[in-house]
Order: sequence, then structure tokens, then C-alpha cells
Amino acid sequence: QVQLVESGGGLVQAGGSLRLSCAASGRPLSSYAMGWFRQAPGKEREFVAAISWSGSTTYYTDSVKGRFTVSRDNAANTVYLQMDSLKPEDAAVYSCAASRKYSGNYRVGFEYDYWGQGTQVTVSS
Repeated sequence: QVQLVESGGGLVQAGGSLRLSCAASGRPLSSYAMGWFRQAPGKEREFVAAISWSGSTTYYTDSVKGRFTVSRDNAANTVYLQMDSLKPEDAAVYSCAASRKYSGNYRVGFEYDYWGQGTQVTVSS
């Protein structure tokens, strides 16, 4: 069992940056591939980014490529999502998730076994 806690959300102006963190406890983060998802009011949960166990492979949804960067520090048991050039359409609750699958389709939610509670990101225009 692993517990995930997100932090770093907040209010930012369009064009600004935020860095989200996902801290894990209970088991070493190195045992999991990690993903970030977001959900805006009235919309379905959407894949944002993912990173493999080792950190050697990353995945992004097209709308955030070149603006967001996912990374991990297994020694610190933490995964990060650096979000630059934020747009109003990026506003959502962002959640991190952990997958025990060594190889999977990390773009879909059902591949993940554990989820955090989420952190709110608000982008003003």
C-alpha cells in the first residue's frame, strides 16, 4: 500500500508557472510508474503526464507537450510536475497516481492502483 499526497497547487496568472509535488509514503516510489491526471468541473478526468519506474521514459498529452515536465526523485519518494506557460484551460484538480505495472498504458486511469486526493490549480486570464 502506498499513500500519495499532492501539493503545490494554487492561483496563477496565465503564462505563469507552478510546480506540483506528489509525496509517497508506505512503500518506495521506485516500485511504481507514476502519472498525473486532471479533472476540471463538468469534465472527465484527463491524462496529463506519466513517468516510468526509472524515470527514463516520459509521456505527455499533446496539449501540455513543451510546457509541462514530469520528473521523479526516487530517493526523496517524490514525483514532480513542472507546469510552465499555464493557460486558463489548464485549470483543474490535479491528482497523482501510482501504477505497479512495469509496462502498461500509463495514459489510462485503470492502469493505476493508488491515487492521491488532488490539488487545485487555478489559472486566471
